[in-house]
Amino acid sequence: MAALLLLLLSVGALFISSNSQESYNSLPETFRKGVDLALERLNSHTGIQHHFLYFRSITKSDIEPGFDVSYIYHHFYLKATKCQKGTVDSTSCQFRNDRPLIDCAVCYKTFQGEIEADPKPYVHCIHKPALTEEMKADRVEHCNRMAYSSGAPTLLASLGTE
Repeated sequence: MAALLLLLLSVGALFISSNSQESYNSLPETFRKGVDLALERLNSHTGIQHHFLYFRSITKSDIEPGFDVSYIYHHFYLKATKCQKGTVDSTSCQFRNDRPLIDCAVCYKTFQGEIEADPKPYVHCIHKPALTEEMKADRVEHCNRMAYSSGAPTLLASLGTE
């Protein structure tokens, strides 16, 4: 009986840890690149001690003005795992429930599916309890300015003088 219980707990733990990878893997490629960018920036901070994984999306949007260009906005949560920072194989990492979520918003321009360096990709991640309404508004404003700064949406609307 104890062996059966242990087996059920092991399968349950495996299912929980693989669920995080499933939600990440179900994201479209262009959105996964933004999550990867946020994780890269998060892991560059010395104060971060745990391995983080994508948890879930709050808002996703993309503008495709044409010419294989897209402007991506993605608001999502990252969650700490029981693995140490720098873990390469995160398939066995289980989420921690004693740490606050990290609230991230990223926006960037892609060309042919790759993130462009100009305009510079915007990444803003902060522990969820510290996020203010002003920060949320600043994120959206920044991303809206970035999407329209290139003039791409108006390019198709211009008419020739002939």
